[in-house]
Amino acid sequence: MSTQNQNRPYRPQNNINNPNNINKPNRPYNSNYNNRYNNTNNPPRRANQYNGYNQNQNNQYNNQNNRGYNRSYNYRNQSNRSYQARKYQQHAEMFSQAGLPVQSSRPSENRQKQEDMVTNKIGANNVDDAHQNGYSQNDDKNRMHYKKYINQNKISHGTFDGRNDKSEVQKLTDDWKETIDVPATDNRLCTEDVTATKGTSFEDYVLSRECLKGVFEYGWEKPSPIQEESIPIIQSGRDLLARAKNGTGKSGAYLIPLLDRINPEIDKIQAIILVPTRELALQTSSIMVALSKYKSLGIMVTTGGTDLRSDILRLDNPIHVVIATPGRILDLISKDVANVDVCNMIVLDEADKLLSDFFRSVVDSIIKKLPTSRQILLFSATFPLIVKDFMEKHMQRVYEINLMDELTLRGVTQYYAYVQERQKVHCLNTLFSKLKINQSIIFCNSTQRVELLAKKITQLGYSCFYIHAKMHQDHRNRVFHDFRKGACRNLVCSDLFTRGIDIQAVNVVINFDFPKMAETYLHRIGRSGRFGHLGLAVNLITYDDRYNLKRIEEQLNTDIKPIPQTIDDSLYVASAHPKGTEVKYGINLLNDDEDDSSSSDNDEKDTDNSSDSSSDGEGDSSEN
Repeated sequence: MSTQNQNRPYRPQNNINNPNNINKPNRPYNSNYNNRYNNTNNPPRRANQYNGYNQNQNNQYNNQNNRGYNRSYNYRNQSNRSYQARKYQQHAEMFSQAGLPVQSSRPSENRQKQEDMVTNKIGANNVDDAHQNGYSQNDDKNRMHYKKYINQNKISHGTFDGRNDKSEVQKLTDDWKETIDVPATDNRLCTEDVTATKGTSFEDYVLSRECLKGVFEYGWEKPSPIQEESIPIIQSGRDLLARAKNGTGKSGAYLIPLLDRINPEIDKIQAIILVPTRELALQTSSIMVALSKYKSLGIMVTTGGTDLRSDILRLDNPIHVVIATPGRILDLISKDVANVDVCNMIVLDEADKLLSDFFRSVVDSIIKKLPTSRQILLFSATFPLIVKDFMEKHMQRVYEINLMDELTLRGVTQYYAYVQERQKVHCLNTLFSKLKINQSIIFCNSTQRVELLAKKITQLGYSCFYIHAKMHQDHRNRVFHDFRKGACRNLVCSDLFTRGIDIQAVNVVINFDFPKMAETYLHRIGRSGRFGHLGLAVNLITYDDRYNLKRIEEQLNTDIKPIPQTIDDSLYVASAHPKGTEVKYGINLLNDDEDDSSSSDNDEKDTDNSSDSSSDGEGDSSEN
């Protein structure tokens, strides 16, 4: 043993079972630990009684020098007050608009002031009667009798029967609509696909004021049929399988209740929206940002083909909703970058595409990482049989909505032109010269034909963009945004653009290459005639496509007419069919009456003759 150790005084090691060694100098100093013995109000106990003892709990009331608990206690009260203040913020806004006094910073005073001012502003007669009968609101003993007397006499004095307070109630409830910038009303004719509603409004669904402001400012005036059916079910928390036509408001059917249920105070991912394409993700995120304008939410869109590092950095900020393609969000969850511990909602938009063999395993992996109490929402226009297996595996108490009495849209008029392959470009040139096109989307079956056709259209002197899946993501985003803004009239694309893309200015869809599947055809023509408006679909049919045309007509229960010599402008031009005008749309719907079928056969014979003559004329005009 060294001399230093010999000269050092011996100090036994502290033993928790030895009460004499508790306050030895070599014990690490802890003010809370030592104060509990120095406090006269708290005499020391045996050492074995302090094992696992919470020191702060012993000091919270007796020790005046320990301020740690006081800080936490005050902080908890402060958070409660801020929560209550936020709770009454909406009422404060209503009272300030009604010209009532400014609210106090104390919620209890605000509550009492609101009750006093509502009574004094609307039910002044009842207040006078109460004072005459000896009831005083300032007296604590008579307060309950006072309120009871006021409530009993509200109806008798006409306070809430619509005679005395009609203007005041309207002032307190409807003034907020004047503070938002509502876009101009759309005066175009709408079909029964969106007008056959129950007559409800968005206010009937008990949505928050912030959510209602965003909905009305975005331009949505009344809910569509799919929104009427879906919003209450989603608010109840049940799993949902919703099927509706293209362009009838399916996005709003899940975005509105989803935004209403998100809690901004929880800085974690609370909902995930899965989409099959990157363009649809960008479109959905733009709609969601507009709807959540008055509700501070963190909304993030992440897709494949973008920088993963930027997505990781963005997740450091508070994110409440993620809109993503399946592969990218699974990658973020697997790397523990995206925390989905409290994510109780997942939406599969275009669910039939997401549940195909290409995405099925990825979607299953994502759902397994979510809490067991999650809510699953499926939306699409078509549902294959594989959806049934998915429902049995992951969904519980599923509520099914099917508004697909007719598969095709009523407002989209469908024609076909029988041409040869070498005549397609000439026929397309004739359509450009004869039709009044606002914006058009032209579909091809391969990416090579997309680029070749775009080059031909540009050589003909028409403005044209093209987009397909093999393009770089930055280029795709630029083309998509420019076309939405109206920078170009025509867009040539592959089936990448068949899913969910909503561009209101598109009134003509042309199938340069006729599809082989009925689902693909249904989603293609659904790019026009959005939200019940009228549109036009023209199909260029070759000899090899005749069997596909017949099969698609049978599967979709529709009758694609031969293209006539002239097409009525009211069938697809917005200025030619304002509200109130009578337009004979829906000519492709099949009727069960024999007279209608016979007349349609005669019409087909006449139009066949006219189409033959028109095709000759098209060839002449194109050559000239």
